Amino acid sequence: MFDLLKTTSEQLMASGQMFETAEIESNGHRVRAWLHAPANLRQMWAGTAGHADKDYLVYQDERWTYAQAHDEVNRIANWLRENGVGQHDRVAIAMRNYPEWMLAYWAITSMGAVVVGVNAWWVSAELAYALEDSAPRAIICDEERLQRLGEIHGQFPDIKVAAVRCAHGVPEWATPWSEVLATKPLMPEVDIDPDDDACIFYTSGTTGRPKGAQLTHRGCSNNVLSMLFVNASQVSLIAKLNDNPGMDPASGNAPPPAQLMATPLFHVTANNCAAQPVTLAGGKLVFMYKWDAEEALRIIEEEKIRAISSVPAMARELVLHPSFADYDTSSVLGFGGGGAAVQPDLVGKISAMGRVANQGYGMTEASGIIAASMGNFLVERPTSCGPPLPVFDTRITDIDGNALPPGEIGEVCIRGVQLIKGYLNRPEATAETIVDGWLHTGDIGYLDEDNFLYLVDRAKDMVLRGGENIYCSEVENVIFRHPAVQEAAVFSVEDERLGEEVGAAIYPQNGKTLDPDDIRKFAREHLAGFKIPRYIWVLSDPLPRNASGKFLKKALQSELDIADAS
Repeated sequence: MFDLLKTTSEQLMASGQMFETAEIESNGHRVRAWLHAPANLRQMWAGTAGHADKDYLVYQDERWTYAQAHDEVNRIANWLRENGVGQHDRVAIAMRNYPEWMLAYWAITSMGAVVVGVNAWWVSAELAYALEDSAPRAIICDEERLQRLGEIHGQFPDIKVAAVRCAHGVPEWATPWSEVLATKPLMPEVDIDPDDDACIFYTSGTTGRPKGAQLTHRGCSNNVLSMLFVNASQVSLIAKLNDNPGMDPASGNAPPPAQLMATPLFHVTANNCAAQPVTLAGGKLVFMYKWDAEEALRIIEEEKIRAISSVPAMARELVLHPSFADYDTSSVLGFGGGGAAVQPDLVGKISAMGRVANQGYGMTEASGIIAASMGNFLVERPTSCGPPLPVFDTRITDIDGNALPPGEIGEVCIRGVQLIKGYLNRPEATAETIVDGWLHTGDIGYLDEDNFLYLVDRAKDMVLRGGENIYCSEVENVIFRHPAVQEAAVFSVEDERLGEEVGAAIYPQNGKTLDPDDIRKFAREHLAGFKIPRYIWVLSDPLPRNASGKFLKKALQSELDIADAS
């Protein structure tokens, strides 16, 4: 089976085939790239105009065809141009998963400007940080984000503001969306270099505040071909292995792509790995106001959803939902997700239902997907995230940077066309993370004899909660500001639903009492809700440390009982 996958991949990549690769110069390094990837996102979007009357965006009872979407994208781009936004300028998008998010994204990237994806859960202080860091000329936001912007608007008086879906009116310093769409549908003419910035997505690391990763047009368009390659190789092969030609995207019998967008568009999982490939294929994107498993089941049945942009916790909620059998979910190719590992027991449950389990390993710094595994391959090797995509060189290194042979554990390092240009305004962080063209992922793993990648740990000190990266140090910095706190250590706590939750062990200052709910209330003034510790232990003794004075977080994780947490 694994030899067959290798042979199939080689055939797809043969000279003259869709997935032919070539060595190119990109960002100062020689790398492999998909030869037939669009040159930039403007070209990608323009190529979808022929889908005209097909449904493109669906939200509740609202629908956009491709023709309507192209018209509105042109109007948005022209409004931005008329308000001083030019090529290479930045435009922030701050909203939940509304259709306008995608319309704004295509407008901004097609005119050669740069999208700044704002985390919709950020509080005003976090939003202010991103605006200071990225210096956008304009921001497009929904009503909730507009309210948060209003708290800090005085700091950014020159940023043009467009307001989406504001039921309670728009302040005088913002432009209603109806006025934006009243602009003539004229897309500015620009030539976009493949290595130009396409978007900036903020990503968590181990220290300090989020860093703005600079994704290029070339990186994004190659990621789309990588996603299509996964389908063309693994899905087609799984269809043959299971005698199910209707599953094969190359057979002509598969239904048109229809994607339920259940994860945030300000991350590469939803935007780069789901929305963009489906758009290129002329498929349909269906949005939800917020995640609800039974509502998702209803939408799957009604819209004949083919794939779901989800994290594994969502897949678990769907397949274990008591009403699962009450809905027709036969259109769904498979269940799984990205942003976190699909637990082996979930792989078994999905497979036992006769469905395809799938999981992907990716990073913002790789513009999306790095490796993927599904169906028979994931069942056979449920702890592997699959083979790295052919446009990546992958190696496992020891502490001194030496490459290790198959089976030996070390840091996962990758090199390829999809890597980010760097971190905005962070040359030192860029140089530390990308060395001689190699991205040091901070993930610990190994490759087997079939080049399947396994992840065993994370070198990075962060919590991965439902696909959201959370800095432990950022949460600690806020907790330490509380007047009753002497010591604090933040770490991950295993959680069946979200993969990990935030835990905090706190030692109070001498003579002071400490209420965990007071800590949460204090933290909520400075952090988004998903970063607030769910589990808090107030200890009577100082936190354990090693010889260099660092807190022993692994000891805390193993020794503290959830039953004792508040």
